[in-house]
Amino acid sequence: MTRYDPIPASFFMKNRQKLAARLKPNSIAIINANDQFPKNGDQTFPFRQNADLFYLSGLEQEKTILLLFPDCKVERNREIVFILESNESLEIWEGHKYRKDEVTAISGVQNVMFLGQFEMVLHELLASAENVYLNLNEHPRFTTEVPYRDKRFSAWMHEHYPHHHFERLAPLMTQLRLKKEPEEIDLMKKAIEITHKGFLRVLKTVRPGMKEYELQAEIDHEFTISRASGHAYQPIVASGKNALCLHYESNNDEMKDGDLVLLDFGADYANYASDLSRTIPVNGRFTPRQKEVYHAVLETFYEARNLIRPGTTIDEINGNVNKIIEKQCIKLGLFTEEDVKNQNPDKPLYFKYFMHGNSHFLGLDVHDCGTKQTILEPGMVLTCEPGIYIAEEN
Repeated sequence: MTRYDPIPASFFMKNRQKLAARLKPNSIAIINANDQFPKNGDQTFPFRQNADLFYLSGLEQEKTILLLFPDCKVERNREIVFILESNESLEIWEGHKYRKDEVTAISGVQNVMFLGQFEMVLHELLASAENVYLNLNEHPRFTTEVPYRDKRFSAWMHEHYPHHHFERLAPLMTQLRLKKEPEEIDLMKKAIEITHKGFLRVLKTVRPGMKEYELQAEIDHEFTISRASGHAYQPIVASGKNALCLHYESNNDEMKDGDLVLLDFGADYANYASDLSRTIPVNGRFTPRQKEVYHAVLETFYEARNLIRPGTTIDEINGNVNKIIEKQCIKLGLFTEEDVKNQNPDKPLYFKYFMHGNSHFLGLDVHDCGTKQTILEPGMVLTCEPGIYIAEEN
């Protein structure tokens, strides 16, 4: 049972068909669930499914493996899901685990086996496969010292089947996930709708003397009663000078009269992310200078939004937005046109006031797959997040 409305199995079946069409002939693709990450003692962090596995199956349970072999001569082995074999003791402590018929109902995969059968079945199928697609997290901004499940599995496969030809699955999954299906757009609209409700609640409750975490609690409450799975990323409620830290997350300070508060949050609905950035006055009234800066960013937003169109790239969008921000900074008196003429090209003056990109892809991850050089096509979803940060004016 999930908080979100059931997603038709036909959506996941369609996604698997699209992937199968991109695999080389006589290939197997294997996608693992995410790890359950340890917290402290005997505790683990809340489980979050591997986005690629969810995209292809809709399954939310840990210790799950999806194996695809589209050209297998035995039709029932062209799609197999391996799941944890539950028992009474496990379910007393951890709750319900998938039954085989539930896996089929969610994913559309007919052949469901228990994990204990995986190595034997894999060994048999590999005897007639030429290529094996393994999945790794190849997000351009991802680095980790932790050998996560897909990485460990890749090492195991190379050790046990060194003479097989291995292929990268990540580029194919990126191609698929970049262009959203209508079902995905609907889910993201729902996430955005919940985020909007959270923002309206903030506008009604924010006041001087309130703690940042109290304002976050209003968002948390709205998300929960609206059936969001939670936050798509750690929410930022940054008042005063805290807004100058791009990833401020402690949300502990008191919001003072006369300060602005920067809000950066988004609901997660059915594993799909939303992303909202807004800045409002704590006391409900902008000062003349705050209003001037606010409108400079708002004008930039409207111009930047028009730049997001098929045929361009995020790099191109960011470059053009930087020029718009530069003009706005001149209008705000932060530097002059003469200063710009004399600036170091490697250290442009606007970068002091706008030090991040304007856009990123959005989907199953808040910073979804794709690069800044990806040529935009219809169906891709991006954020639009310009800003001006003036440290000397708090």
